[in-house]
Amino acid sequence: MAGGTGETVPSAAMEATPAIDPRVPVGGSVAATTRPADVAGTRQVEPDPEAMSLSRRLRQPRTIISIAVPIFILGAFVYLNGAQLSKVPALILAANGWLVLAAFLVFYAGFPLRGYRWAILLRGTGEHVSTKDSTEIIFLSWLVNCVVPAKLGDVYRAYLLKINSRTASLSRTFGTVFIERILDLFAIATLGLAAGYWSFRSGLPPAIQVVFGIGVVTVAVLAFALLTMRNFGRQIIVALPLPHQILELYDRFEEGVFGALVTRHLPRLGFLTVIIWLTEGLRLFLVIQALGFSNVSLGLSGAVFVALIGSLLTAVPLSPAGLGIVEAGVVGVLHVAYGVPLPEATAIALLDRVISVFSIIIFGSIAYFLSSKPRGLPRLDETATPATRASTAV
Repeated sequence: MAGGTGETVPSAAMEATPAIDPRVPVGGSVAATTRPADVAGTRQVEPDPEAMSLSRRLRQPRTIISIAVPIFILGAFVYLNGAQLSKVPALILAANGWLVLAAFLVFYAGFPLRGYRWAILLRGTGEHVSTKDSTEIIFLSWLVNCVVPAKLGDVYRAYLLKINSRTASLSRTFGTVFIERILDLFAIATLGLAAGYWSFRSGLPPAIQVVFGIGVVTVAVLAFALLTMRNFGRQIIVALPLPHQILELYDRFEEGVFGALVTRHLPRLGFLTVIIWLTEGLRLFLVIQALGFSNVSLGLSGAVFVALIGSLLTAVPLSPAGLGIVEAGVVGVLHVAYGVPLPEATAIALLDRVISVFSIIIFGSIAYFLSSKPRGLPRLDETATPATRASTAV
């Protein structure tokens, strides 16, 4: 599928996206500079690497507050329910280690799948990146999402690709991230509806009926938004009193969104997206099995439904990785909809979050310091051999 308005997509000569000196590390103190662009003789303004510094973001009051407030709320919840929740540590420590390891492996198996899917989307825009490199960039962006609010990891992902490629455009790359999120939301809504219907086939509780209604509305809104952008997006931007630079940025963003959706890739993208989100449900199912609660029987469909509810709540940009919001949502669904006792529901939610968030912070921090991607050296297009580039071709 071509860009939304193919005739208006700017050429390489119109690119004005920022680039960064690979010698300047992310988080360094060197100020932004300007240098001649490497493409089409234009000039590009380099962003200040300090602006994307992870250490700087962690020191910002907004980040500190977004972490402190949920922790305070969770602490108050534990204090008010101390008698029941006092059993939670023992319940978690009694978990089957092999099944916990299996849940861990299933979760991390999703990263190369996500990397492969993003590499396919990037190829639709003419950017060839290996699955290894795209997986590494995604993993680093997840670290940012786990420690910084507002889903800034998605912006950081586009930034990492930009500083590691001479041809990547920030706005076009962010378009591929955007359409990837749209695919995810479609999958979460449709899989959630299917899993919830099967799990509650004997009758839907009122609270779950509300969730189903939200799922249906989400799918309808996403479809309408994509159709509007595809057919009228540029006309709307042109009609607004916006600077010409905004129009150029929108053109590249739209090219990233619809250029990534090459028609022949859609079945593969759909299949990968379904498998990726099924790994989320399988992880939670294995966590429940590892804890071995005799009074908890969700089945795989119930685990998929609860896991997708938790994943959807991570999109709320109030705290890193939905801290506090996801735990409350998962415990609430388990307790209210499935009748899981509060201690067992809390143990399930906490052990699952240890795998899906805490482990990312540990291993992602190690990857951040060992990886060359945050420093942009060497660039992907400098190290790729013809054979490597051919291996990424469709």
